Amino acid sequence: MNQGIDMQARSRARRRALQALYAWQLSGSHMNAVIDQFRHEQDMEIADLEYFEDLLHGVETNVDALDESLRPHIDREVAQIDPIERAALRLAAYELKFRPDVPYRVVINEAIEVTKRFGADHGHSYVNGVLDKLASELRAVEKRG
Repeated sequence: MNQGIDMQARSRARRRALQALYAWQLSGSHMNAVIDQFRHEQDMEIADLEYFEDLLHGVETNVDALDESLRPHIDREVAQIDPIERAALRLAAYELKFRPDVPYRVVINEAIEVTKRFGADHGHSYVNGVLDKLASELRAVEKRG
């Protein structure tokens, strides 16, 4: 454990957050409705619920800024990226930009893992490439260190 943080619960929170973001992107529902739905339907007691909600509200609140930070590193419009990969990129971009308490390597690794689990065959390679460039920009000091 890292400073009292249950890393497994955080990983589960990210997996659930990816699924919730995917649902949010496709449904256009309010994030609170998506969170409520996931609370009832998913096995949330094994995830870090506070972190799950922070990720989702953070992405919702900052989605335009996150997409803007991704734009220089992607080869197409954000809307044209596979929905699972788009959700993973937005989630990781939020963590890279607004959660400096989470090491950039953890952010990238977790994004790769959820994309491998839920995304297209080679989606994780795309996500890795984009996030590596974004981390070089947003976490330059940490990445050099």
